[in-house]
Amino acid sequence: MKELLEVIAKNLVDHPEAVSVKETQKERATVLELKVAPEDMGKVIGKQGRIAKAIRTVVKAAAIHEDKHIVVEIVP
Repeated sequence: MKELLEVIAKNLVDHPEAVSVKETQKERATVLELKVAPEDMGKVIGKQGRIAKAIRTVVKAAAIHEDKHIVVEIVP
């Protein structure tokens, strides 16, 4: 899932070298923290959060296929 999130984010932003994904385990879920360059935050979030919601939907759909629970957080 981490690699999928990285590929999606790198294709959306102007500075793909600044994209990083940190994976941590919580009680019942895996949390993926997506970090991008400050000037690319708008591109990852989108108008009214539509891009962020779409990213979360794609990652969750892939996670369900592998019977996992994934939470995507976009951090500054």
